[in-house]
Amino acid sequence: MLDTAIIGGGLCGLALARHLAKQGHGFTLFEARARLGGRILSAVSATGGDALDLGPTWFWPDTQPHITAFVAELGLADFAQHDEGVVLHLTEADKTPQALGGQSVHGGARRVAGGMSRLVATLAEGLGEDKIRLGHTLVGVEDKADHVLLTFRVDDAFLTVEARHAVIALPPRLVAETVRFTPEIDTATRDAMGAAPTWMAAQAKVMVAYASPFWRAAGQSGNAFVTHEQAVVGEIFDACDATGAKAAIGGFLSFPPDLREAFIAGLPMLMDSQMVQVFGSAAEGGEQHYQDWAQEPFTCSARDRAEPAGEHVAFSNPLLRRPLWDGRLHFGGSETATQGAGYLEGALEAARRIDRALARARVAEDADVDVPVPDGLSVNAASLARFAAWVSAQNDAVFEAYRTRLNRALATQQREQLTQIAMLGAIEDLYDRAVDMLDTLPFDMRDVPVEKGRSGLMPDVQLPFRDFIQTLLDDVVAFNRTSCALSNFPGEHHLSKDYVQTILRDVAAAWRDFCLAANRRLLAKAEAGAPRAGVTPLPLRQ
Repeated sequence: MLDTAIIGGGLCGLALARHLAKQGHGFTLFEARARLGGRILSAVSATGGDALDLGPTWFWPDTQPHITAFVAELGLADFAQHDEGVVLHLTEADKTPQALGGQSVHGGARRVAGGMSRLVATLAEGLGEDKIRLGHTLVGVEDKADHVLLTFRVDDAFLTVEARHAVIALPPRLVAETVRFTPEIDTATRDAMGAAPTWMAAQAKVMVAYASPFWRAAGQSGNAFVTHEQAVVGEIFDACDATGAKAAIGGFLSFPPDLREAFIAGLPMLMDSQMVQVFGSAAEGGEQHYQDWAQEPFTCSARDRAEPAGEHVAFSNPLLRRPLWDGRLHFGGSETATQGAGYLEGALEAARRIDRALARARVAEDADVDVPVPDGLSVNAASLARFAAWVSAQNDAVFEAYRTRLNRALATQQREQLTQIAMLGAIEDLYDRAVDMLDTLPFDMRDVPVEKGRSGLMPDVQLPFRDFIQTLLDDVVAFNRTSCALSNFPGEHHLSKDYVQTILRDVAAAWRDFCLAANRRLLAKAEAGAPRAGVTPLPLRQ
């Protein structure tokens, strides 16, 4: 039986596999395509020999720390997106483009030398072929109480695989449409999956290689926008390599999926014609590489094709980040991220989140029996470690408590301070249970100092909560933004800064009450006496 099955060989799945390999944990990665990378795809130019990105092209160091650090960690070279020169704007089909000046378009974006596919190749090299299964399409997932049974379609046959943990690092919408769950996952999670657009899934991209960057010689940046009604390629950019010697132009098509499909035979001529209209006769006859992601069955869902693309939403519904089936099933992929959803940044954030969740699950699975405190570990250190682990495991429970309180308020037709009341109630309940948890733990208080009425253990009791409230608040904000039920309550659907500050003031008051109560319990233990270290067995699981 596998320890962890990773389904999806995009950046999230590959990055998670790398984390597990470095830690020595067992895994196998399953990918439906005959290649790795997911939406990362590069074509090699016959003209210049450079890699042309048909999927994601850029990352932004100022706002995307995970991908920036990851590129450096892998030892990959990167370079700034070329933005110098005049930007062109074509507003009428029968006119010449207007010059907009030399403003920056891509805001500090950088590219990976050799194309984004270098990320995929480098990650795959570190895993080994024996850990990767291509051509495996997930069709079913079944909970078996202590493991998960996965069903794959492989060519014309079906294959079943057992794993203690399963990570589905695929676009949530695609999973909702194509994978059968037994038992069926809850309605709220399935709705969240269906409501998560797959970023760029219905888009198409063209890369055109040339013998030289003639636009640069003309003082142009390569950036252009085509906004008239007959536009074929709406957004155009310079796609040369770092030296500028290997010349290419890239662009995103304006045609919707059905129109691209209808005009597929004539698209190369239409795209070539528009490049000439924007940049002049030198742009005629370039080497085209075209990718229509709406035709990719392992990327684009039916709903993605049917619904027009809206504004990019950089976060996802928190329900997509909640482990299911007692921690045996996890959803990954960029669209499940807290920040940077749909981007490479989001894929890496999701991989890190799942890596932490799997680590917590392993600790819980290993804690089936009570064990005595090791001689080398004090009873206080062991109890504080157990308390920290308990707090760490409460994120999902507290968020679920928030949802339950919010739904109850909506059901009873309450209309005021819905988020504030629900979040505060969930947090106060957590703090009450945390104080009770401290009561169940043994402490040796003989050498614990008390200064000005404050137990010396309090800093260690407070430490596990350091990021807890911010994580919960991020989940609440994201959930409210994606909640249809709250769309009729604008002030709750999009929390204002003032409203968030009001909530945080209430939370701060609740935190103060918790700290006072926890300190009282510790002082009471000191007055009553506490078990000696190494005597009382310490259960690892509550």
